[in-house]
Amino acid sequence: MSVSQLFQPNAAGKPIRSVVLYGTVGTGKSTLIRKLVLDWCHGRKSEFQLIIPLSCEDLSQVTAPISLTRLIGKKYVHLRELLPTMQHYSGVLFILNSLEWMNLDFRMACTELCSDPNEPMPPAAILVNLLRGYLLPEANVLVTTRPSALSRIPRKYTGRFAEICGFSDMELQKMYFHLRLGHRDADPRETENLAEMLSRNLEHHSQLAAACFLPSYCWLTCATLHLLYYAKPDESPMTLTGIYTTFLRLNFAGEVLDITHPSKISLMLYVARTVGKLAYEGCNSRRTKFTESDITKCFHLQMNSEEELNLLNVFRSDAFRFFLTPCVQPGQESFFVFTIPAMQEYLAALYVVLGENKTALQRLGKELSEVISKAGEDVMAIVNVLSKFLPLRIFTLFNLLRVVPRLYGRVSGQSRENIAQMMTAEMFREEDSYNDDVLDQISYSILGLEGPLQPAEEDNYGRQEAFELYPIFMAGLLSRQNRAMLNQLGCTIMNMDALKITSALKKHLLKRSLRRLPPSELMDFLFFLYEFQNPSFSAVLVNSLRDLDLSTVRMTPIKCNVVAAVIGGTGKLLTDADLSSCHLDPDAIHTLAPVLWRCQNVNLHMNALGPDSCREIKELLLHPDCAISSLRLCNNPLEPEGAQLIVEGLAGNSSLKYLSLLRTDLGDEGAEILANNLGKNKNLQELNLAYNGIHDQAALRLGEVASRHPTLSRVHLYFNELSDSGLRDLQSMGDVRVIVSLTEGSDASRHWSLILRELKANAGGWDQARMGAHLTLLLRDLQSSRAMTGNLWRKVRILRVETEVKRMLSRIQGGKL
Repeated sequence: MSVSQLFQPNAAGKPIRSVVLYGTVGTGKSTLIRKLVLDWCHGRKSEFQLIIPLSCEDLSQVTAPISLTRLIGKKYVHLRELLPTMQHYSGVLFILNSLEWMNLDFRMACTELCSDPNEPMPPAAILVNLLRGYLLPEANVLVTTRPSALSRIPRKYTGRFAEICGFSDMELQKMYFHLRLGHRDADPRETENLAEMLSRNLEHHSQLAAACFLPSYCWLTCATLHLLYYAKPDESPMTLTGIYTTFLRLNFAGEVLDITHPSKISLMLYVARTVGKLAYEGCNSRRTKFTESDITKCFHLQMNSEEELNLLNVFRSDAFRFFLTPCVQPGQESFFVFTIPAMQEYLAALYVVLGENKTALQRLGKELSEVISKAGEDVMAIVNVLSKFLPLRIFTLFNLLRVVPRLYGRVSGQSRENIAQMMTAEMFREEDSYNDDVLDQISYSILGLEGPLQPAEEDNYGRQEAFELYPIFMAGLLSRQNRAMLNQLGCTIMNMDALKITSALKKHLLKRSLRRLPPSELMDFLFFLYEFQNPSFSAVLVNSLRDLDLSTVRMTPIKCNVVAAVIGGTGKLLTDADLSSCHLDPDAIHTLAPVLWRCQNVNLHMNALGPDSCREIKELLLHPDCAISSLRLCNNPLEPEGAQLIVEGLAGNSSLKYLSLLRTDLGDEGAEILANNLGKNKNLQELNLAYNGIHDQAALRLGEVASRHPTLSRVHLYFNELSDSGLRDLQSMGDVRVIVSLTEGSDASRHWSLILRELKANAGGWDQARMGAHLTLLLRDLQSSRAMTGNLWRKVRILRVETEVKRMLSRIQGGKL
């Protein structure tokens, strides 16, 4: 039924005065109440003259007796004039939100009857009399509660029970995603593309669709997509750990598992100790599916009393399905999985960082230490008084009481060392190497892979989990912001614990991070440092890096922000930055600028960078502290417009020595632009313009300008549209070595290996047929030169080059190059 039908008469025609709306955590009870109130404010709920929302969480903090009118007057000042006549209104709706916060007792002996709204009484008594219908009997009452608190309201006082079920219709999920992903700064096309990919993945991955049955998980999904795809270059986005911690704070902040239990344990701390243990053991054994016995083992570990069993029953009814849900894959129905896979790694990390993964002996040692420490304080207070009258050696035995806490302090210090060691081992786990980086794994889990989904991918959805988020979440939970939020959830990580874990972690990471990492693993390591949110910690580790190899990593906005935040803020000078085949765009270049202009050798090969990107590259070259000596822009469609911006950057640059514009679609126009402006730069030593469709006239003009350049010693012009006479003219240029062919007259070029090496390095994105045609022409020239020379040594050298060219041709024809 809809919300508007909640107070309609029942099937027997009997009017409904009170409704209890119940649902587990995350189904949207509080959100529904807020929407109901807003709809009434905008005139869309005309059946009620007045709506008075009351938070049971707030009421549970009121200790002194108070009247209903006084209570309403304090919360809603503007209603004070109406309060004297409120009992005469027939269209009043009281909303009692989160009734689980109140311990109501409907027995007459415990809660007396009261019909006067001006009579002071405990807040619980006010609610009991409202629900009884003895206080303001004409008013309607809407109660929201978790399932465990339903038994606190006798059925005879409730006209209707209704369960809020979340998004049971997939179309509602899709509508939510469209509304949530679209915002004023978003590109409508990108939003539509993300929403479409998400919808398709929901249809393919039934487990993900089951998770998005809860509106709160839809929020988490959209918040994660905003982080992955809408990060702005000049903004500092929330960390992934921050998103998950905020998500849990929105759902559990201040929540007590059972208000009637004397321990008043926070719901989130209970989750960390029980579900966190299950998650931790799953990460250790690389499992994402759990049997009922696995769950029972973790939850019944400390079931020593009736109270603990009651707590477990409350958790199972209220929040169990929020974290764990039955597996929906055929044949796997007997297993449970985490509703959102990444939540397993988050809770496992929380379990470890909170120090809950202690052995029984360690737990006993902690309790014993606390008892002895407390006893020691009391005894030593007496000893300090008596020591003035009796010999001190009598009290030597009591000094041992001070030793126990110190010994335990050393043991607990070792446990923090173990946490740091575990984080390092998980971060550099060898079997996880060469996987996609963590951010791409998250994207795939939400949006799926491009193209049709194969049945095997559905089957392997859980088994392919690499658990690389696990150590990253551990780092994120140690950041100051997340520790502050966790404290609100009742999960306190002491500053001293965080400091000692950080110190131990720095020592372990410095040993492991010095080795060269594969690009995806390096991206994960940088993301690990970013989640830590500790600039001084990151600076120490970044200083151990000599180069930045992120080739083939798909550099999304968040990844660019991560690299810029971790490396750009340290002022670290790098030898190499390899960002080839990274799907860079102008925004990415702008974001990465603080890193790039501090690198000596920058490789931006094959990124589809167009003229717009050249504006950012120009700014890089013009930066007063630019340290770039080698810049590779090959296999990008820069075009003549881009060449104009590049030469403007060259004119004001004093660091660049090598520039590769190989296959950048310059043509004769681009070559002329370079020829007209090359003289403005006084430092360039080598320029590569191979494979640019340049003809004789533009090439000769460029060669003439290069011959007058004070520092330029080498220009690459092979694989251009040059005639035989053009080749001879360029080879006869003065001091500048113009490399145009594999031959030089009747001999092989001294640079033949350089030419073939460049071809191999860049052939991946080239037109294979055109490249084959060029190599065929080069092979013909080599054979002609070999026939012309009578020198045996030259013949052997040319034959060697021919062999290499034939090998390349064979690989092209076989599609292997």
